[in-house]
Parts: sequence; C-alpha cells; structure tokens
Amino acid sequence: MAHRLRTRMAAGEDPAGLVAAMHDLLAGQAVADWQAVLTAVQALDHVGAGPVGYWGVSMGCGLGVPLLAAEPRIRAAVLGLLGVHGLAAPAAQVTVPVQFLLQWDDTRVPRDQALALFDALGSPDKTLHANPGDHGGIPAFETDNALQFFARHLG
Repeated sequence: MAHRLRTRMAAGEDPAGLVAAMHDLLAGQAVADWQAVLTAVQALDHVGAGPVGYWGVSMGCGLGVPLLAAEPRIRAAVLGLLGVHGLAAPAAQVTVPVQFLLQWDDTRVPRDQALALFDALGSPDKTLHANPGDHGGIPAFETDNALQFFARHLG
C-alpha cells in the first residue's frame, strides 16, 4: 500500500485523497478487529464491562473516527492531527465527548482540514486544544489533559 501511495503521489495525485483512501481501507479492516478486542478484554474478570475511552491521533484518528461511529461502548475520545478527507460522514456520527488536538504549524495536515474535521464531529461536547508546533510536537501537558478528560467522562 505504501509503495502504491508513493507512486501515485509521484504521478501528481493529491496526497490528501490518497491518505483518505488508505484510511478507508485500513478502517474497514480495523473496526471489526478493535470491536473483537474490546469484547475479549471486557470478558476478563478483572476488567468487566465498564466505560471505555479511545485515544488516537494522526493515523489513530483516521481509524478511530469510524470506530467511534460504529462502537457504542466507547464513551469518550481524544482525537486529532488529521484532516477531514474521507471522514466527514463517520465524524458526523460521533456523539461522545471529544477532546481534539491540533498542532497549529502542522506541515502534514493543513490547519483548515483539521478544523474541518473538528467541525464535522457530531458531538455536542467537544473541545479543541490547539498548540504551536509541527505534527509530532504535541506538548507533554496534553497527556495530563487527556487523563483529566477521561476521568471526567469515564468516572
């Protein structure tokens, strides 16, 4: 898949559309796998069926948005570092609380596309955390923010 992506990008195709196609392919495979994992983990005596949170940025966001749209056991999510390409429809189905991370100077994900994904999320309870820096430069304090977010929403 990566080789085909590089070849098509070298031929001048829009990389955002290609990345969206890759996310669709991977999410189609991953959603059922993640649901099976969640079922297996919740069947463990020491885990149980309590509320579940999801944390995924970049590719994890691309896979997480379709998962959140399909999986009612997930009750809160931290997402971000991704644009709306190919995700508008499943994002509209996401209704759980979301904390969305955006790197203001991201050279991989155009800011307007990331903001469009945030806008597309159907959740009435969503917050945007924008920080200066490039794609991989999420400040360490956002980890603490995510833990507080999950504590609030998952109890």
